[in-house]
Amino acid sequence: MSVPPAWLNLDVSRETMNDLTSFVSLVEKWNPRINLVSKMSVADIWDRHIWDAVQIADIVKFEEKWLDIGSGGGFPGIVLSIVAKQLSPKTVFTLIESDQRKCAFLRTAVRELGLNVNIISERIEAATPQKSNVMSARALADLSALLQFAQYHLLPTGLCVFPKGQTWVKEITSAQENWSFTYEAHKSETNPDAAILTIKDIRRA
Repeated sequence: MSVPPAWLNLDVSRETMNDLTSFVSLVEKWNPRINLVSKMSVADIWDRHIWDAVQIADIVKFEEKWLDIGSGGGFPGIVLSIVAKQLSPKTVFTLIESDQRKCAFLRTAVRELGLNVNIISERIEAATPQKSNVMSARALADLSALLQFAQYHLLPTGLCVFPKGQTWVKEITSAQENWSFTYEAHKSETNPDAAILTIKDIRRA
């Protein structure tokens, strides 16, 4: 079982850290069968995936309804729901994932960790509009496509949070050709070239 490296000092409770450790164990158990994360990144799961997701909770406050799309192996949706379990137990997370095997994993994690999470096993565009306060997505699509999903699933007053890699500036520029929005770029703690984008006031340009 992978344990947090000694240098990793996440600002979470002991209960939250225990749940994160249990979740990492589940990922390691399931990953050889359904490839939840790349084989190369399993050894670095705490900083590449866990810390990368936990930092979002320092940027965006938990709201009543949080939607995570293309949830895959539960990053960041499951990780954030683990953090919210202690900090904001009334927050309801909904995860949309079309891969049935990954949905089976997500349901197992929700059950074993006692999380306030709903799983929707459909394509994002086919699911009922969720009218969420916050929407997140990680490594799913370019920003223009994500904004299309946001317009469909997010409340008009809602907020998007998208971790992005080193191409985030180009994605902003490209998306602004067809979309109007306001945004902030928060420097990632895990990658100096990456950013976590928070976006609101989304409408067609």
